[in-house]
Amino acid sequence: MPSSPGRVLPFRPSERLESSEPDASGAADPVSVGRRVRHHRRAAGLTLAEVAARTAMSSSALSLIENGRREARVSTLQQLATALGTDLSALVSGGSPSRRAALEVRWERAQRGEGFQTLGIPPVRVGPGLPDDALEALVGLYESVVGLQQQRAATPEFARLANAELRARMRAAGNYFAEIEGAAAALVDQVGHTQGPLSREAVHRIARHVGFEIVTVPDVPASTRTVTDLAHRRIYLPAAGGHDPRAAALQALGHVVLEHEPPRDYAEFLAQRVEINYFAAAVLVPERSAVPFLAQAKAERDIALEDLRDTFAVSYETAAHRFCNLATQHLDLQVHFMRTSADGVIYKAYENDGVRFPMDASGAIEGARVCRSWTARVVFDRPTGEVYHQYTDTGRGTYWCTAVAEPSAAGLFSVSVGVPFDQVRWMRGRDTRERRVSRCPDPRCCTRPPADLAREWQGQVWPSARAHSHLLAVMPPGVFPGVDDTEVLRFVAGQAPGQDGTD
Repeated sequence: MPSSPGRVLPFRPSERLESSEPDASGAADPVSVGRRVRHHRRAAGLTLAEVAARTAMSSSALSLIENGRREARVSTLQQLATALGTDLSALVSGGSPSRRAALEVRWERAQRGEGFQTLGIPPVRVGPGLPDDALEALVGLYESVVGLQQQRAATPEFARLANAELRARMRAAGNYFAEIEGAAAALVDQVGHTQGPLSREAVHRIARHVGFEIVTVPDVPASTRTVTDLAHRRIYLPAAGGHDPRAAALQALGHVVLEHEPPRDYAEFLAQRVEINYFAAAVLVPERSAVPFLAQAKAERDIALEDLRDTFAVSYETAAHRFCNLATQHLDLQVHFMRTSADGVIYKAYENDGVRFPMDASGAIEGARVCRSWTARVVFDRPTGEVYHQYTDTGRGTYWCTAVAEPSAAGLFSVSVGVPFDQVRWMRGRDTRERRVSRCPDPRCCTRPPADLAREWQGQVWPSARAHSHLLAVMPPGVFPGVDDTEVLRFVAGQAPGQDGTD
């Protein structure tokens, strides 16, 4: 099965603390200033009371300054510098006077940050009795935790890079993973399923074989599709939802069968999503049945995704995914796949046939906009649910594609699958007369308005853009991104056996 993307090593605090660079925050940082005042006071062999007497300050006021809890005025700092026998610049600028001071500054800054409170750990007072190695361990542990949080609450750029890396591994494997196929086949054999659509009862038998019970409830927490109670071996499915309940249950079981651990970062979360989707499709459309079916269709030069969909009673998207899993390994066909929104934005994509998807500089495809001439967008001009075929001439050759646009809870999406021109002889719909030309990524193809139209309306139009706030936000934090943990735990606690009067 595909391994998860390589992890980014967390920041190593000891490397930064050894740095001799000056403190960039300077006098604006009360913590740094306070530590310099304390350093020079101790170096002069003076007590708080002695310095306070020389400056007409109270000992408590001076202590607040040294601890960084009060910002001293320049006039006060000048008095302190005189009392300590040093220059004002020594108190307001430069790096930390010692390694101990650098550690204290970093720890104080950490404890005062809003993020520290979310960790749920009590603050630790830094006094002279706290050894240097203990202080360094505290700082190191905190920085490591922050590093892990940064990986889990990844930026959109991190997510796109993770997607690109994952897709590259899928391409290298021909999108076929024998271990997942084997796990799915073993379970199908266990429940005695031999041909035709997999029934919901068969899915329940698979769950019982793995040691789980599928429980249908009025609804599950809004941030989830299903919830698995590992303690009581239950999988909760909503009674009504926009997804195939068989697929949803099998995806939840996939985490158990494939022995997933809680994801360490967003990249691993994405990899696990790919694996459970593959597993569910492999159970619903078993390799043992699907390959002969597709091989016969190829022999008759009549491969059609709608036949795969209807024969196994799955969604068109599941049929498209399954075809892409098996096409290269068993049919010697190279393919590409896209799931595209009505405004042309790619949500999912895969290719091993050389087609050039739109992408950004990092190689990420998801979020890019498809050419208006591609089948994935032209299909939206056809009746919803109608199968549409088209040839598209591109800079990398001609491709034939088949597509369907279907509604979902998130809006209208198209699912398209294509092959290079020299492999179209195996596909139903190859006789279509629909043909378009795409010169993308050349902006003159479809992204730049025609010159005459642009001249006519230059400076006369100001559209109010639909702001996609998720482009600026970090990815949802947490072990399971986007999930409301409190909501989920309250849900499973309320559903647990014995809470509703049942065993």
